Amino acid sequence: MTPIPDPAADGIRLQKVLANAGVASRRVIEDYIVEGRIRVNGEVVTELGRRIHPDKDLVDVDGTAVQLDVSKRYVMLNKPIGVVSTMRDENGRPDLRQFTKDYEERLYNVGRLDAETSGLLILTNDGELAHVLAHPSFGVTKVYIAKVEGTVTAQTIATLTKGIELEDGPIAADKARLLDTSRGSSLVELTLHSGRNRIVRRMMAAVGHPVTELVRRQFGPLHLGTLSAGKSRELTKIELGALLTLARQDSPADATPGDVQEKQ
Repeated sequence: MTPIPDPAADGIRLQKVLANAGVASRRVIEDYIVEGRIRVNGEVVTELGRRIHPDKDLVDVDGTAVQLDVSKRYVMLNKPIGVVSTMRDENGRPDLRQFTKDYEERLYNVGRLDAETSGLLILTNDGELAHVLAHPSFGVTKVYIAKVEGTVTAQTIATLTKGIELEDGPIAADKARLLDTSRGSSLVELTLHSGRNRIVRRMMAAVGHPVTELVRRQFGPLHLGTLSAGKSRELTKIELGALLTLARQDSPADATPGDVQEKQ
């Protein structure tokens, strides 16, 4: 009887692929395999001779996804006010090219922030990840700090989390809290998973507190931290692993290139 061919037999050894991806040395990765800490396509691998196809197989270590394609680049940008979230603006306004010109790869933005909103924006050449994260049905959690007109009360905060009616349907913040109130204005932190257009500005206007300044501090597992406006940095391996894990857990089946991206 002719033996059934092993589909992974013509691939590359798992420990070599993970070592090339910068996870650890081959010797350490072999220990991980024996300890059952590595999964390929959701199945625990314990054989040291396992081969995989890096362009097809999904691998995670201790439950954290690993990017096997070392040509992919992931950059966090603190987009400043006055810059539009596009690589080339038809109206000649400042765009994202000034932040990508020093990278060899052709990077694109994941989602959008409007010109008057600053904060965390991801730039990458990983089109598949970008389409998943920006897809309206994905609902990645985002945290914003809004400076608004007037004195926000505890009742207003409760209204934001309970839900309000907008022209395109009801919306509720996942979380909302008042950070500060002084000199006729307030700072409010809003956590949302909605990707609807300019949703933070519309929500705050609906409760009588128009936004005067808005910054996105968090996108999924990524935090802006101390990154200054107009500065960028590559994601750490821990940040990238968390982002890839999130995307793989709930990837929308109908996410395709060209989907509408949210704009805040």
